[in-house]
Amino acid sequence: MSTVFPFTAIVGQERMKRALILNAIHPQIGGVLIRGERGTAKSTAARALAALLPEIEVVADCPFGCDPEQPAAWCTQCQEQHKANEELNRTRRRTRFVNLPVSATEDRVVGTLDIEQAIQKGERRFEPGVLAAANRGVLYVDEVNLLDDHVVDLLLDAAAMGTNVVEREGISFSHPARFILIGTMNPEEGDLRPQLLDRFALCVDIQGIRNPTARVDIIEHNLAYEADPEGFHEEWMPKEMALSERITRARRLLPRVEYTHSDLAAIAAMMSELGVDGHRADLVVLKTSRAHAAFEGRVRLNDRDILLAAELALPHRLKRHPLQEMEIETGDLAERLAEARTRHPAEAETDGEENDESEAIADTPGKKKPSRENRTMSQPPNHLT
Repeated sequence: MSTVFPFTAIVGQERMKRALILNAIHPQIGGVLIRGERGTAKSTAARALAALLPEIEVVADCPFGCDPEQPAAWCTQCQEQHKANEELNRTRRRTRFVNLPVSATEDRVVGTLDIEQAIQKGERRFEPGVLAAANRGVLYVDEVNLLDDHVVDLLLDAAAMGTNVVEREGISFSHPARFILIGTMNPEEGDLRPQLLDRFALCVDIQGIRNPTARVDIIEHNLAYEADPEGFHEEWMPKEMALSERITRARRLLPRVEYTHSDLAAIAAMMSELGVDGHRADLVVLKTSRAHAAFEGRVRLNDRDILLAAELALPHRLKRHPLQEMEIETGDLAERLAEARTRHPAEAETDGEENDESEAIADTPGKKKPSRENRTMSQPPNHLT
């Protein structure tokens, strides 16, 4: 197996890297679309993210990599084995990186049922597709704008539902399809339809780095990697391990990250004033904010979390006139958030110690923060499909 270019060795492109990390922490955010010119490390970052993620525990011999601890999400095959009192052995493996080719057909993506086998022998045989291989891993789609719209729809539906169901002639088979969806594209080659753009949770527009010093770093890193891939990877291993462990801690902390009604009101007011269609953006901002708070080791949202999430969730959702470039200004978003906070002030704290306690929870395993009925919530609303 070839050594992948280290994620932490990628120079610059901080917004792209942060969007990828947040999706790794909370895959239910709904994926990220990276738009940019050629040679800006889009595919390198996607592959490096998969190599960075920790090993996962799976049901042995299950082609879908079902999680032994999540029986409600098991595939049809694992459920039938469990009902027959067959033991489901466990094993561990690396997080997979699955590349979807532009020429992929519907059957190649979702898999196929062998109808002839079912009719003649009464056996249900399912040939797994790309969604099966990508379950609990990273699904990378390069040049997603060149894929057939129907195939893109299938991918986004599976990413939103977390399940792939295949039905043919009254026979059905289902399996979990939870993955980190990463799509990349060059806008010069055409854009996605607005309906499909909105289905990508986050979007990052990137350009080549103009700073000469940073460009020299890029050259040096690439030359060192080409000369000795294993040695270069070993050199960056301490930073890779540190980031991997930080993502793992954030995943554990995420369910305890709380938000207030004031946070929801502020997010809703921002989206409304910016003229964003629908309600998907509101939920994406909330989920991304919670993932960012967990990444920083906190259990309470702050304005920085919301602003960063808005910067990632809005580039492809803001309305623009033909030939008009829409640039999201952080200062403008901060001003809108401040105005929303003024109209919906945060709930008063009972004392000054509560915030200190919430900050410390990240380092106190098993410790639970006192709840405040109808004032804070730790789980987001159901995901839009």
